[in-house]
Amino acid sequence: MMAAAPDPRNNLLLAALPVAEWARWRPQLERVEMLLGQVLHECGTTLSHAYFPADTIVSLLYVMENGASAEIAVVGNEGIVGISLFMGGESTPSRAVVQSAGYGYRLRAQTVKREFDRSGPVMHLLLRYTQALITQMAQTAVCNRHHTLDQQLCRWLLLSLDRLPGTELLMTQKLIAQHAGRAPRRRDRSRSEIAACRADPLFARAHLGARPERSGAAHLRVLRGGEEGVRQAAAGPDGDVAVGQGLPAPPGHG
Repeated sequence: MMAAAPDPRNNLLLAALPVAEWARWRPQLERVEMLLGQVLHECGTTLSHAYFPADTIVSLLYVMENGASAEIAVVGNEGIVGISLFMGGESTPSRAVVQSAGYGYRLRAQTVKREFDRSGPVMHLLLRYTQALITQMAQTAVCNRHHTLDQQLCRWLLLSLDRLPGTELLMTQKLIAQHAGRAPRRRDRSRSEIAACRADPLFARAHLGARPERSGAAHLRVLRGGEEGVRQAAAGPDGDVAVGQGLPAPPGHG
């Protein structure tokens, strides 16, 4: 029996919409199944929809002229795929690929732009999320330059786990190896660990299970702080959340 699709308000941005905005958006949201490895959009293409992951993760990749790519950010139930729609562009420089399968909701591009141009709470909320996404991209650049390979892998796993309702990651060994393979190779032990990751799908949980929080904690504190700003953007002047159903607790893993 197929599991029921998650509530759209599992996505923190949708959950943070005030009552009036949610009433406008709800009938226009389209539920979509997001399959592992599915490309939501290619770089340079005109976006037709914005996507709001509910229990899935999307990887944003920068693609070079020779076809090589590097991950610049991940988007889960805290955010939106398609910020270029309201940041002044019709197309995007990144490729969006589903990293962990699940469900999400999409909204037509024209609707997103129209809602943003109202200059109300939707604009404020989306800009706060964009700030958090830029912070994540900056952290990714610093981590890839200064951290060891196993630290980079730990950070990537933590970013993924923070964006899922549980502790299971539905992704392929190839995706994990591709992420690690983009990083500089600094230590022989790290290379052997990634080789083990290719061979053993339980590697991340069994081998890194005791270490990832420690290895990635500094980055996660900064990123969670930025994402908390998204949640606070929906709060009223007295700190009360201005939505009909309230915000869900941030997804965690311990």
